[in-house]
Amino acid sequence: MNFPRALLTTAVLALTAASGAWAQGSDYPSKPVTLITPFAAGSGPDAVLRLVSDKLSRLWNQRVVVDNRPGGGGFIAIDQARRAAPDGYTLLQLDSEHIAALPHLYKSRNFVTLQHFDPVASLFRTPFFVAVGSESKWKTMGDLIAAAKANPEGVVYGSWGVGSPGHLGAQQLEALTGIRMRHAPYREVSQLYSNVGTGEVPWAFASIPSSQGIYKAGKLRYIAVAAPKRIPQMPDVPTMAEAGGPASLEVNSFVSLLAPKGVSAAVKAKINADVAKVIADPDIRARFDTFAFEPLAWSPEEIERTAEAKSKVYGELVRRGNISLD
Repeated sequence: MNFPRALLTTAVLALTAASGAWAQGSDYPSKPVTLITPFAAGSGPDAVLRLVSDKLSRLWNQRVVVDNRPGGGGFIAIDQARRAAPDGYTLLQLDSEHIAALPHLYKSRNFVTLQHFDPVASLFRTPFFVAVGSESKWKTMGDLIAAAKANPEGVVYGSWGVGSPGHLGAQQLEALTGIRMRHAPYREVSQLYSNVGTGEVPWAFASIPSSQGIYKAGKLRYIAVAAPKRIPQMPDVPTMAEAGGPASLEVNSFVSLLAPKGVSAAVKAKINADVAKVIADPDIRARFDTFAFEPLAWSPEEIERTAEAKSKVYGELVRRGNISLD
């Protein structure tokens, strides 16, 4: 059978492109890889990223460098990564708020994270607890909510910044219960939980790594975890529903690796598979347990779907609270 020359040429080009993409993925990485992060050195996400980078370096037989670019609401790191070539050799660590909340908080920038970056691999998800001072009269979420209802805008809660999960989670608590509180944003996380411990700030959402120092010193109590199930690392802390709060309130953040748009499907698949392999390493699982981080092995599509769902919730909360960082 004789094929028309045009069809034969098209088929050859398609096969060549496919084999080229496969080769690109199989050869990756052939030089050092940089992981840019907006998180400060020593933070929980940074500690995880350094463990992951070390394991990837051994797996790939290439240097994997962590480049901390904190500040600017995440935009310093984001802008640095946007200038990189879309070849998989520069990746960006972001949490779900950088992906899903920034577009709503910085409307004047007209920046939508997933229009510039593609998710390539998930790392972990962290739950948030409701923390109060050890001398607080509140023993349950029911106590906290009752106090806020009795004194509208009289109850203060702290967070580690406008638009943070701690801020937006409290906004969601207000929306679900009809209460109104006052927000006290902090620049220093350590100062926030010190002030919760002394009672200067009545309560705040907290992750284990951010608050464990004050907690271990006996100055904090966790009265609930904003999750549908208890956390294995803190089995005595009740869920939001068990503590008398709204059962539908879940406050968590997930952290992923993204690449500038344009990275080949083969390279993205390679990164996703290798990061999932590294995350399953017992050393990393043990470190995750100390932070109550839940390891994730999502596909890029799962990351994007989950981020889009969070974006809808955050968009509504930002509009409701008239929150802006412009």
